[in-house]
Amino acid sequence: MLPIIAMHCFSCSYPESLPHLGCGQIPPILSASKRPTISISRQSLLKWVSPTYTHTQPLPITGSSRVRISWIPCLPSRKGGMAVALAATNGLQRQGEPEESLEEEELYFVEGKLLSELSTWGIGGPAKYFVELHTEPQLLAALRCCHKHNLHFLILGRGSNCLFDDRGFDGCVMLNQINFIEKINPATYRVGSGYAFNLLGLQCSKDGFTGLEFASGIPGTVGGAVFMNAGADGQETADVLKSVEVIMVDGRRRVFQRPELTFSYRKSPFQGMQHFAAIVAATFELKPLPSSRQHQKAYLERRYKTQPISERSAGCVFRNPTTTTHSAGAIIEQAGLKGVMLGGAKVSEVHANFLINVEKSTSTDMRSLIKFVKDQVREKVGVELHEEILYVPYN
Repeated sequence: MLPIIAMHCFSCSYPESLPHLGCGQIPPILSASKRPTISISRQSLLKWVSPTYTHTQPLPITGSSRVRISWIPCLPSRKGGMAVALAATNGLQRQGEPEESLEEEELYFVEGKLLSELSTWGIGGPAKYFVELHTEPQLLAALRCCHKHNLHFLILGRGSNCLFDDRGFDGCVMLNQINFIEKINPATYRVGSGYAFNLLGLQCSKDGFTGLEFASGIPGTVGGAVFMNAGADGQETADVLKSVEVIMVDGRRRVFQRPELTFSYRKSPFQGMQHFAAIVAATFELKPLPSSRQHQKAYLERRYKTQPISERSAGCVFRNPTTTTHSAGAIIEQAGLKGVMLGGAKVSEVHANFLINVEKSTSTDMRSLIKFVKDQVREKVGVELHEEILYVPYN
């Protein structure tokens, strides 16, 4: 049995509770989940978790006759590959802390989440730990947890430009679901970093504002778009950015105004910023344009005609070279590489800068194909290609 126990919900000490639950190895994650939950009596819970249970063994929880439990996939246990997370239901909390703040910080961790399920490429092994974050307090709590237990962490949006390792990630992957949107004024939008970038582009265009029409074709999040300075069709994220709210690894919150930040092609200052942890929100300032919706529709139509939308890809793999006016896709096609396949990875026949997963490609397959394309382009065309995707190593 492998329970994850939220210490702040219990009056007993953590080690004292283990014998009563018949526990084996305990992972270094100590937060409870608030969904999905059911209510269960102490006796029923103990019968479930411990084959040696007797009625003389009290469950070491005070303040409530019932506890809340959450089923977490992927953790080994005596029944059905599940684990139990415990939390008191009668409002027990840390001394002096409002009850609602406890709810905000509750986290739901799982072990062994396949990163292939979080990547548009469909590639990647299991994460040691995985958690979804819906609020800034949850993000801060997760960062504290990783710092306390010396865990590497990765904050992920849609996984639309990441190539994960076949072995997975030896740390904690945090899925950013901070997805609010609010209008500061008619032309200014403050948006959570987990908000879908394509939905933002669509919304702004429908509202009659220009600057983010291209975003409607980008399958990432606002945070990822800011971090990579995503762009297309002559537009870039940084062009309409007003400010960025970030969290540093020590928990400090900082707000950067646009004049403080230097962006370039697919580059942002956050990529090399010391002690940077995550983008929390961004504010965009747009300009009115009655034809913005028509521009957005025209961009999407071109995209559907010229890109392999239905395939598993990470979008354009290579940056457009600065040494020539030709795009990376045109140069790869010039080298005669359309349709080339290594393992399960293939150069798209629709757009040569898209490398697609067609037959259960591994990370090794995709890396091999990327290297092959770079070598061939260098040899045949004399151009050095550079990736715009991010490699996520195992550790």
